[in-house]
Amino acid sequence: MPACPRFLGVVVKKVFDLDTYFAVTAPGLEPFTAEELRRLFPDTNPATEPGGVTFRGDPAALYRANLHLRTANRILARLGNFFRAATFEELQQRAAKLPWERFLTPGQPISLRVTCHKSKLYHSDAVARHVSAALAERLGQVSPNVKADDETDQPPQLVIVRIADDRVTVSIDSSGTILHKRGYRQAVAKAPLRETLAAAILMASGWDKVSPLLDPFCGSGTIPIEAALMALGIPPGVKRRFAFMDWPNFDQALWQETYRQSSTVHGPSSAGSEHFPVIQASDRDAGAIKMSQANAERAGVADYIEFTCQAVSAVTPPARKGWVVTNPPYGLRVSEGRDLRNLYARFGNVLREKCPGWDVSVLCSDPALLGQMQVKLDMSLALVNGGIHVRLGRGTVR
Repeated sequence: MPACPRFLGVVVKKVFDLDTYFAVTAPGLEPFTAEELRRLFPDTNPATEPGGVTFRGDPAALYRANLHLRTANRILARLGNFFRAATFEELQQRAAKLPWERFLTPGQPISLRVTCHKSKLYHSDAVARHVSAALAERLGQVSPNVKADDETDQPPQLVIVRIADDRVTVSIDSSGTILHKRGYRQAVAKAPLRETLAAAILMASGWDKVSPLLDPFCGSGTIPIEAALMALGIPPGVKRRFAFMDWPNFDQALWQETYRQSSTVHGPSSAGSEHFPVIQASDRDAGAIKMSQANAERAGVADYIEFTCQAVSAVTPPARKGWVVTNPPYGLRVSEGRDLRNLYARFGNVLREKCPGWDVSVLCSDPALLGQMQVKLDMSLALVNGGIHVRLGRGTVR
């Protein structure tokens, strides 16, 4: 942080006003992001709503949230107070009073996204034009509007305008590239599982981060890699840069201190392998195992995961009880047209034979397939995986 002024020999700490932030999540992940925020900031009271979690904090909180949250897609900073606008004139006048200069430089390209719902201002393109005019009025220079999607690497600064019931919310994205892109997964198998969803199902499974973990359908290795990162305490954003680093008010010293306080950001140093949980990952596809190993190397956790190319029936779990957390094929994008009932039945047989007493969490789109396992599962948790509505079946192998 910048040097603090001194008065009468007393150090006066730099004080920040608290801002309102919104952690955007995939459907169903809101409770897990809220729990992460409570652990990061014990004094905060995050508010969950459909699509994400609202919390308040200073710039250090924003930096920490981007660095540490495993289940959020992006962190938005609310720009000023929400306001009402029933005409385009009102919209432009009030948007011009917002402190755009905190987040944008004059003429900086932006990606402006507008949604309108049950409002007099229902034409999103017209809303975008008037917000752009307000921004130019405030900063003295037009900001080009560049189209970009969520998967774009190093996108232009994202500005989100939402109008609902004539109430306008303006937000600035602080994350840049969507947060599920940790930087390690360059090789992917078919229908890859997003890193944020993998982290969420590990949390939902109740895995204690010290007992053995088994993924017999590991694909690109996302679940075991996220598990290893969690067990080592390595922040998911350690290899990334963020949009807030380009803001005019970015505090480089504060960011460096926030980064430094993450004790394991430079890799596992204090966690010896003798105290680390056994993490086994396997797949019958040799290409998938090769991808998994390459991804684990980039994540810096390859030495902490046992990768094996084998069918599910060949799995040899550790003697100590643990967790099975996995994402088998559902037949919608992988193994399409195949009858997978026999695969799930065989998986259930393997669990009963080799993993009695283990906890199991299985992500699947078809409850009937989960039923083939003949393991009593709680399927109440509904999630979305790549646009597919899925359930996480959780239970204990009897």
